[in-house]
Amino acid sequence: MSTTTENGMGGPWSTSREKTYKKTTSSALKGAIQLGIGYTVGNLTSKPDRDVLMQDFYVVESVFLPSEGSNLTPAHHYPDFRFKTYAPLAFRYFRDLFGIKPDDYLYSLVNEPLIELTNPGASGSLFYLTSDDEFIIKTVQHKEAKFLQRLLPGYYMNLNQNPRTLLPKFYGLYCIQSGGINIRLVVMNNVLPRSVKMHYKYDLKGSTYKRRASRKEREKSCPTYKDLDFQDMHEEGLYFDTETYNNLMKTLQRDCRVLESFKIMDYSLLLGVHVLDQSQRDGGEPGQAGGDGRRPVGQRVLYSTAMESIQGDGKAAEALTTDDTMGGIPAKTHKEEKLLIFLGIIDILQSYRFIKKLEHSWKALVYDGDSVSVHRPGFYASRFLKFMSTRVFRKNQPFRFSPSKRTRTSIPALKSSSQEILSSQADERNAEDRRDRLGGACSLASLDGQAVFGSYLRPDLVPANPSFYEGSSMGTISTSSIFVNLDNQTEERDDVASSSTFTLEDSAICLTSEQSTMDVDIDRDDGSVLDVYL
Repeated sequence: MSTTTENGMGGPWSTSREKTYKKTTSSALKGAIQLGIGYTVGNLTSKPDRDVLMQDFYVVESVFLPSEGSNLTPAHHYPDFRFKTYAPLAFRYFRDLFGIKPDDYLYSLVNEPLIELTNPGASGSLFYLTSDDEFIIKTVQHKEAKFLQRLLPGYYMNLNQNPRTLLPKFYGLYCIQSGGINIRLVVMNNVLPRSVKMHYKYDLKGSTYKRRASRKEREKSCPTYKDLDFQDMHEEGLYFDTETYNNLMKTLQRDCRVLESFKIMDYSLLLGVHVLDQSQRDGGEPGQAGGDGRRPVGQRVLYSTAMESIQGDGKAAEALTTDDTMGGIPAKTHKEEKLLIFLGIIDILQSYRFIKKLEHSWKALVYDGDSVSVHRPGFYASRFLKFMSTRVFRKNQPFRFSPSKRTRTSIPALKSSSQEILSSQADERNAEDRRDRLGGACSLASLDGQAVFGSYLRPDLVPANPSFYEGSSMGTISTSSIFVNLDNQTEERDDVASSSTFTLEDSAICLTSEQSTMDVDIDRDDGSVLDVYL
């Protein structure tokens, strides 16, 4: 479909080899594109604004541009050609929806030279980028152009309901006829801005059959890797904060539902990864251009950046879209490397027609039918979402507080002791029975006396692990202050209005448990103070 020929033109953006598409050189094609769009958009400004009607989606306007010029068209140095514009009023509505003014549209596409990009896929299409990073012009096949034309009513409805989408944003559909050859073009939003260097670039479908970059692709300066390459290079995936991850997955789910309703399959997620740490090591800045050193302003088209496309709140997107991020989504690797992510769904003009059904059936006979890229739209969408949500994008796990062992063991002990104090009145009725059962293991003559640990009857009957306040009948003690020490932190409670009361009458108080120890100090000068240290 396309070949390359030697070209002696110079310049910062041109290469030493020029491509041809359908026997038309790239330079001639770029000149015809700019002449045709300049005429049609300028002519469209004279038509009044009105609501889009159903018949507007099927209107085709045509103008003939001879090389010698005419009363309506300028003269040019290219062969005579005819320029067709599909659904001009509908696409004008789309441009207005995204805040694209006619003057800005013309300035980007006509006044500035177009930049030819290398072909990132195997379709053989040519790609041109405007110098302000706003628009991509792609050559499409006849069946893709017809499918887009049939898709326009549903596309119009979807954009009205949800302008924030990762689906391609189409701004124009054109056709150049010259010498019996038709070259169809579509103008779209630019997913990967040229002003930010992409350290990694991926074309992800969620399938595994032959989804690895070829050797020829890997030899390029900025190769486009595929699904298996991503699993090898980013085995742990890319991590986002919780809100960003939820917004991203919600947008992908909504877009896949729309594509499935249109019976579209074989689309891809174009993913660009900019490593901030590596850029700083190289001495660059996040928003610095990699070609001529210029640093263009951020994209002006509404909802065109990755961050704007996934945000539900426009103010939040504007706050995060700065010159430093250039609209990228902040992310991290499992090694805490800071990243900027640029992404968008591409190649949506493939419907599940008879030829695609036949292709899937043939590949399913040789390989696993679920692993090939061509599949029915419903299965393709679910497989695509599963791969993106589990292998590519992941949610940062929030930090969970892990208390120390001392705190974990002390808090239950404090809770247990408080429960014992509150239930002391109920235990008083069984105090006599417990003293007989324990055989007088612990004894205390009076609260003013000295605690003596031992047994005056049967010392061998002392229980090994007595519970809190076990075997103690109670004397009245008023607590005015309690000090509780947890991990070198002291908390003081002053119970002035009301005081808790309980009684102690046994000869000793044994406060031992398997996990914690409580020491009770009784001030002999003031018997109303009980200090408890945990």
